[in-house]
Amino acid sequence: MTDARAVETAIADAHRREWARVLAATVRVARDLDLAEECVQEAYASAMRMWVSAGIPDNPAAWLTTTAKRRAIDAIRRDTALRSRLPLLVEPETADEVPIGDATEEAEDRCAIVPDERLRLIFTCCHPALAQEAQVALTLRLLCGVPTADIARAFLVAEPAMAARITRAKRKISTTRIPYRVPAAADLPERLRSVLAVVHLLFTTGYTAPSGPSLVRADLVDRAMHLARMLRELMPDDTEVRGLHALLLVTDARRATRVGADGRLARLKEQDRSRWDRAALAHAHDLIVGCLRAAPPGRYVLQAAIASLYAQAPSFDQTDWPQIVALYDRLLEVWPSPVVALNRAVPLAMVAGPEAALAEIEKLKQDGRLSGYQYLHAVEADLLSRAGRITEAADAYRQAFDLAANEAERAFLAEQIADHHATPA
Repeated sequence: MTDARAVETAIADAHRREWARVLAATVRVARDLDLAEECVQEAYASAMRMWVSAGIPDNPAAWLTTTAKRRAIDAIRRDTALRSRLPLLVEPETADEVPIGDATEEAEDRCAIVPDERLRLIFTCCHPALAQEAQVALTLRLLCGVPTADIARAFLVAEPAMAARITRAKRKISTTRIPYRVPAAADLPERLRSVLAVVHLLFTTGYTAPSGPSLVRADLVDRAMHLARMLRELMPDDTEVRGLHALLLVTDARRATRVGADGRLARLKEQDRSRWDRAALAHAHDLIVGCLRAAPPGRYVLQAAIASLYAQAPSFDQTDWPQIVALYDRLLEVWPSPVVALNRAVPLAMVAGPEAALAEIEKLKQDGRLSGYQYLHAVEADLLSRAGRITEAADAYRQAFDLAANEAERAFLAEQIADHHATPA
């Protein structure tokens, strides 16, 4: 017998680290996302029962994969038997569907196009028959294990709305009989935009976890970094692929300095720049320069250029604020997002003063799309504090605190609330 707590810990670790890999392997057998997800869930449930009596296997991922595949094969056999008994009640397979367990030379060639199994499955799930947001949300939930609530925060919608969106996407796959098929090389470009969005959101969800006890979920960050490298190997000439990789390199270079030894969140101006990964920053800089020379910059190249300017400055106060504002202006042209407009307010305050930035914040509040976004209130609070409007700053920090679900951020915001209530107006 194995201690139940040890089994729970092993299963939680396997879920966090191996869910996507187990699901990817199972989908190749099931050729159906819903069936594969169900079989993988059953495999994890079986592990909870069997590992207590039989012991935790040396390779939990292999055990889970084998169990899930067997369940998928059993389900397929039951379905095949039912179809043979009730041929008039079941729709015939369409000619363009890939048979279950297809191992044709064409199928093998398609798998060879995208050698990395996780990346291959992301391309497969980003099917153009689904809306892009549905592609990204479904992929993050099924393949990356990101909770629905965290996906909802990333898309600035309520959790029930996001849950319904994911359910509709799965239903459409089922009702329209979208087959599991690894895309051909010619199909990759039309899916790339969604794949880039998946990798970027996976990284940001890990780099600043929307909820939980830790500021960073290293497993998600590392997975996103791996996928970005695989994308560069697959499509080395695409500037947005290189731009995304550069953006992740620049951002991740600061990971070790974002939380102090006491566990307190450290703002950019407080971080020890001597501890930043200079090799990663140099690599990213070379990628960015090459992208800017090759073609008009897209969203990821511009984001990478902004992040690089922040990182290149000898100190926070010596940052090239006017250049950053100019880059944000260009970014808003190619990606007119309210979050981009909010981020632009930070360097704008350094150029034109906090009151000018607060005027932009007021426009975003009137717009309404960021009403439930904690960082709108956090940025406003900082600007109000710098403008000497202490009571208003405390109120804005309270609004941010009420919306925050990450414990490290909540602790930081609580400090700011206490400091501003202690400061005379």
